[in-house]
Amino acid sequence: MSCNWGTELWDQFDNLEKHTSWGIDFLERYTKFVKERADIELSYAKQIRNLSKKYHPKRSREDESRYTWCLAFAATLHQLSELAVQREELAENLNTHIVSELTRYTQELKSERKSHFHDGRRAQQHIESSWKQLESSKRRFERDCKEAERAQHTSDRMDLDNKTEGEKRCSLKARQTAQQKQQAAEESRKDYVTSLNQFNQDQHQHYRTLVPVIYQRIQDMEERRIERVAEAMRSSAEAERKVLPVVSRCLDAMMDAAESIQPRMDTRQVVEVYKSGFDPPGDVEFEDYSATMRRSISESSYLDDRTEGRRHSRKLWPFIRKNKLLTLLSSPRQPPPPPPTSPSPGGVSDSPQSPPPASREPITQRLNDLMTSGSRTRKQCLRSLKRGGSSPADCSHLPPEQRRKKLQNRISNINQEIQREREQRDALLKMREVYERSPQMGDADSLEPRLEEVKQSLQRLEEELRRHQVWLSDTDSRLSDLSGRRQSGGCGLNSQATTPGSSSLKQMDSRSPASRESPDGSYTEDHSAELTFKSRSSEFDDDFDDEEPLPSIGTCKSLYPFQGQNEGTLSMVEGELLSVVEEDKGDGWTRVRRNLEEEGYVPTSYIKVFLDGSAKGFVQSSRLV
Repeated sequence: MSCNWGTELWDQFDNLEKHTSWGIDFLERYTKFVKERADIELSYAKQIRNLSKKYHPKRSREDESRYTWCLAFAATLHQLSELAVQREELAENLNTHIVSELTRYTQELKSERKSHFHDGRRAQQHIESSWKQLESSKRRFERDCKEAERAQHTSDRMDLDNKTEGEKRCSLKARQTAQQKQQAAEESRKDYVTSLNQFNQDQHQHYRTLVPVIYQRIQDMEERRIERVAEAMRSSAEAERKVLPVVSRCLDAMMDAAESIQPRMDTRQVVEVYKSGFDPPGDVEFEDYSATMRRSISESSYLDDRTEGRRHSRKLWPFIRKNKLLTLLSSPRQPPPPPPTSPSPGGVSDSPQSPPPASREPITQRLNDLMTSGSRTRKQCLRSLKRGGSSPADCSHLPPEQRRKKLQNRISNINQEIQREREQRDALLKMREVYERSPQMGDADSLEPRLEEVKQSLQRLEEELRRHQVWLSDTDSRLSDLSGRRQSGGCGLNSQATTPGSSSLKQMDSRSPASRESPDGSYTEDHSAELTFKSRSSEFDDDFDDEEPLPSIGTCKSLYPFQGQNEGTLSMVEGELLSVVEEDKGDGWTRVRRNLEEEGYVPTSYIKVFLDGSAKGFVQSSRLV
């Protein structure tokens, strides 16, 4: 069905003006609607992103990367962030392709509408002006006709009354006036006819030509506006449809993450994480105190002395080995001497002297200061004195199973570092070859310091790898011993059945697993189950002989000779390589070891320290204890 506003709505100019104005208002409202929706999408995306960041772990924890439910939740948070990205993309498309385009089109539409209705008003004013001119000529023609008729009537009346000479003259004058009025009326008629023809022509042109053309343009403008609204709605739906596949994939990934949760695997992982590798404690044996009544006086007194010695041993067993304790408590407290200005490798007179004995506090005073603190603090201090920090480098504070896993993880990391250093070394060697072949590209000698640094780093990493492999082999041997005893069905003397009447010395001297704990809380194996009678002093010494020396945290090279003449210091010659046991605590002295036997303090300014990469964090954390 054809529809033409020019023919159908030729007399609805004002209504068309109102309708088109309302259409532009609707377009502006729709643009505002899309803009607000884009703002809502941006706000939603921001809130979703903040929610994901809020519940995402701040730092990568080993526990959260171990269990499937933690991994599934992390994957869900990641997909939630992807959803936020898609919402941001949707908002950007709405603002860019719809809001901006509609805003620009609205301005163009307003200008076009103003132009069309300006042409319509001008045509309307022209037809109204022609109508007014027609009305004016019509009224003038009517007035002239009436005046000519009155003049003719007056002239005819005078002709009937024409008797005297004067009356004749008046009649002649009236006749002339009537003729003038008739001529004026005739001219007015001609003007009226002309105006009428002109108006009819203008009116025909107005309603048959101008109005249809103008109204058709307005109609086309309105149809384009409606089509633009439809296109904007389609673009909005299409923009959201584009993100739906990605949103669907994110939801599918969330479903897959939920399906990947395996409760049985997580429970097995808990066993892998917290399994200690120790056997459960055996039955508590019966201790026959009546046996002392039947012993001889000498044997009873000897056992009493042994019991008293064991009581003292239990009081002192948290301490470190006696010679180590003396070394720790008698460490230099005064700042070391400055390095010599012109050191001589062989001259003893030029070597600095160690601090005088008066510069150190008495051992008894330091012991009293240590023992006046609380038991918990005292134990932590003793552990830090023994190990050099809160956790030893060989992970001996962990149970065997956990220690093995920790060492395996460290070995893997060290191998990765070694691989990176080797790749860097190979790259430097290739670059040096290129520089040697083409000197204009660079100086080959400038790479030597870096190559030497990489070489030292490789040596340090390989040494650290060998040390960790030794620790791992020791742990594996202990675990194999434990598994062998577990398979044989025995757990030492504690696994044997006891009766209330058994009063042997082996039953009295058997120890539970709790009594075999080391001073830092770790377990130590007690393979000797036989009871040997020793003196109290030898038993006290044997308790400390089982402890291992402090692990090395790096190496050092002496820059100057040093003659340690006092207790707690170690002499060295220039260029000697030593193992670093404890880093400088701020007093200017570093604890070193020579050949796993001699140990003491040397001035930090007299050596160059090369700390292991894994020991740096360990030393820094030990300073906080």
